[in-house]
Amino acid sequence: MQRAHAFVTDEPDIPFDLPVLYEDEHIIVVDKPHFLPTMPRGMWYKSTALMRLRDIFGEDDIVPAHRLDRLTAGIVVFVRDVKARGKYQLLFQNKKARKVYECLAPMSPICTPRYGTVRRDNPSAPFPLERRSHIVKVHHILQAFEEPGEVNAHTRIEVSGNQPADVVRAGYRAYTLYPSTGKTHQLRVHMNALGLPILGDDFYPVMRKRDDTDFTHPLQLVARILEFIDPYSHRTMRFESRYPLDVSGQSFSDSSRK
Repeated sequence: MQRAHAFVTDEPDIPFDLPVLYEDEHIIVVDKPHFLPTMPRGMWYKSTALMRLRDIFGEDDIVPAHRLDRLTAGIVVFVRDVKARGKYQLLFQNKKARKVYECLAPMSPICTPRYGTVRRDNPSAPFPLERRSHIVKVHHILQAFEEPGEVNAHTRIEVSGNQPADVVRAGYRAYTLYPSTGKTHQLRVHMNALGLPILGDDFYPVMRKRDDTDFTHPLQLVARILEFIDPYSHRTMRFESRYPLDVSGQSFSDSSRK
């Protein structure tokens, strides 16, 4: 039986579909839209990917194998077989799933981060680079932050090969991000620390209050590719998100523009 969420009495409907890209007896793979939470949290219950899938398939045992931030779009794997949960969740906990993200951020010279390190492949070129730092996320504080300490967050950042003309004209650039760790807000924190906050980010560099029913100006961050070896079939599984990076409709007067 499904249990009612103790804290939710009413919540806005999130008016975006949740495409199912793949399903078998063990997993369901979806292309999560921007603004839709992966699972119930805070005010969100029915308007979450998890509860939508349980309703669509009529299966109360479905659980996520990993998570995406509510504001990030892209590929998420859910496990429908109770006996299979451990194997799929361990794929992500043990970093055996390959993740590739894409984002839009300013076309600006990078800044020197206050904490952590930056290592370039070519010292004379700004990208590609390896960004390492110690990221902390405190409960009840929305923003994550960097501080001195042992490295727990590692991201490789490259300039994407395809640069749409409208993005360039707006003063932005497409970046491809390869996280090898999964700290909360890691990509957003790492890009912001370089002076390249992701377009549409309401958290970095400063918090901006957004109405819960405002679904305009999505965060331009997409979990584009997810690849892993299925623990049962031993086949290489590869999924790619359909969501485009888009500067149309974005507000360029906000503080994320450089």
